Amino acid sequence: MDNKRPLVAHMSMFLACVFWGLMAPVGKDAMAHGISGIELVLFRVAGAAVLFWLASMFTEREHVPGRDLARLFFAGMLGLVFNQCCYIIGLSITSPINASIVTTSAPIFAMVLSALILKEPVTGKKALGVLMGFSGALILILTSASAASSKVGDIRGDLLCLFAQFSFALYLALFRPLVQRYSVFTVNKWMFTFATAVVLPFTLPRVAGTGLGHIPPSAWAEAAYVVVVGTFLCYILMMMGQRTLRPTVVSIYNYLQPVVSVVVSVAAGLGVFRAAHAAAVVLVFSGVWLVTKSKSRADMEADAKSR
Repeated sequence: MDNKRPLVAHMSMFLACVFWGLMAPVGKDAMAHGISGIELVLFRVAGAAVLFWLASMFTEREHVPGRDLARLFFAGMLGLVFNQCCYIIGLSITSPINASIVTTSAPIFAMVLSALILKEPVTGKKALGVLMGFSGALILILTSASAASSKVGDIRGDLLCLFAQFSFALYLALFRPLVQRYSVFTVNKWMFTFATAVVLPFTLPRVAGTGLGHIPPSAWAEAAYVVVVGTFLCYILMMMGQRTLRPTVVSIYNYLQPVVSVVVSVAAGLGVFRAAHAAAVVLVFSGVWLVTKSKSRADMEADAKSR
């Protein structure tokens, strides 16, 4: 079984990133056929909360003290409420191609925040990676600012998706030791529960006021994909991959997301791929690669001890 662990881990990360790559065009199409961004946010956080609570009934029960529950509340604000609200609403405005390309910028934000909060060293390779990634994001934003069609992009949606990645990176920098203390089911059932409690008062009146009878079955199926596959299943698959694979290997799989999203979006007519997008992809991918290949403080300390 141990010999199969690397294979299972690689397959888990591959599937998670393919499913996440599909989530942008699938979610965009659902919002084009009657489900608003606000409604999809509520379905996603509340649906995932229910699924993680159900799944936790079949796993070993873990006691979470009140102090950690309070921390999980704030973790849920950064990792879910700000992250998912901004991403879903941004996706409803901009193209799924832009949203998926921006998603790959998360490791760059993580590097900057780790340097500021965790005092990780900033090497020349990391600095160059951040500059390249920023340049790629800037190209996307400028392209969207001059676009006449949301299929090319929208600067408001791009910025919201960019803030979503910043929020998630800040969540990792502040709460990673906390979330690693418990199982994925324990952490997520509480984080999604807290997120639902915060989102519900703002979203439920909108959902109740508009009614859901006009939404076609295909849009409901797409919303179910976002909740069940793109959220619940992907979080589990990602955990299975992270337990075996090095962080640098895990981050490389993120490159799959925009590839899948671009192919599906263009094929479905939900987005238009231009030369500016290609340039942004090259810059962002290269920037992320440089950042993830750079040595961390632990790596430098280990090198110093071995000399």
